[in-house]
Amino acid sequence: MVFGRRKKNSENTRPQPGADGSEAGAAEQPAEVEGLRSNGPFDSDEAAGLDGYLDLGALRLMPREGLQLRLEVEESTQRVVAVTLDFGGSSLQLQAFAAPKSEGLWEEIRNQIASSVSSEGGTVEELEGALGTEVVAKLPVQMPDGQRGYRVARFLGVDGPRWFLRGVIGGPAALDREQAAALEEMFRSTVVVRGDAPMPPRDLLTLRLPKDATREGPAVPAPGPGLTAPERGPEITEIG
Repeated sequence: MVFGRRKKNSENTRPQPGADGSEAGAAEQPAEVEGLRSNGPFDSDEAAGLDGYLDLGALRLMPREGLQLRLEVEESTQRVVAVTLDFGGSSLQLQAFAAPKSEGLWEEIRNQIASSVSSEGGTVEELEGALGTEVVAKLPVQMPDGQRGYRVARFLGVDGPRWFLRGVIGGPAALDREQAAALEEMFRSTVVVRGDAPMPPRDLLTLRLPKDATREGPAVPAPGPGLTAPERGPEITEIG
């Protein structure tokens, strides 16, 4: 796995019960997860163990061969605001946000994405997938040959216990479900560490560089949970 850092202008392993079953040698077992998140992404209280995961603070990620990890850094504060996984010629950007106890953020954020894309002359389509409703956004661009085309990004969103995890797939996998399978698996295997500190809804959960990561490259502006796509997605010439 390769670590990097870029900019633009602008463990806990759960203890197992002791032999006598006493509380001193035991901890609560991971919570049962049902519904859309039954196969992830998980809360840290739902994970049986985090051995082998990369510790990025609010996010824990399982490494794999051929995966490159880019950490995006806010220019003014130098804090890490997003992590992008590059794999097989496509990318998955991940961000985690604080959310209310009583309701999720994804429905509101989908409306935000639609409004933002429409204001730039693009279109959005909502589709039902294994993780529930997702958004495919098409933003107009000028192709190298001068023709009009679209840049495509696929938005995934999952509401967890007091957190919201957003993923943005870019590259060929934004259009090809087979190519997206590995990135979807990475999204599902992500563990969110919300922490107990009170936070306003939509605040970014704190990310940090993993140990031994390089500190190279520039910073990015701090993004919100709405439309913040990877730099480039697949570009398609408009027909008709």
